[in-house]
Amino acid sequence: QVHLVESGGGLVQAGGSLRLSCAASGRAFSSYAMGWFRQAPGKEREFVAAINWSGASTYYADSVKGRFTISRDNAKNTMYLQMNSLKPEDTAVYCCAARYNAALTTDARNYRDWGQGTQVTVSS
Repeated sequence: QVHLVESGGGLVQAGGSLRLSCAASGRAFSSYAMGWFRQAPGKEREFVAAINWSGASTYYADSVKGRFTISRDNAKNTMYLQMNSLKPEDTAVYCCAARYNAALTTDARNYRDWGQGTQVTVSS
């Protein structure tokens, strides 16, 4: 099991940027594929981005492709989500998730370990 803690959320104007971090502790971080998901009020949780154990493979939701970048630093046990050109529709609670010893996936049901989330609010 791995413990995940997100940080970096906040309030930003449309067009601005934020960088989210997901710090992991517990099992070897490099053994995990990781993902970012978000949930806006009244909406279902949706996939944002995922990265494999080494960082060599990434995948993005169409809604964030070209604006968001997922990365990881296994030496620091941390994953990141750089968010640029933010839009009001990006407003949500962003959570990171971990999947042990497996390929990256967009399906939230395949991630066992989850952080508590960090709020991102984009004003128009």
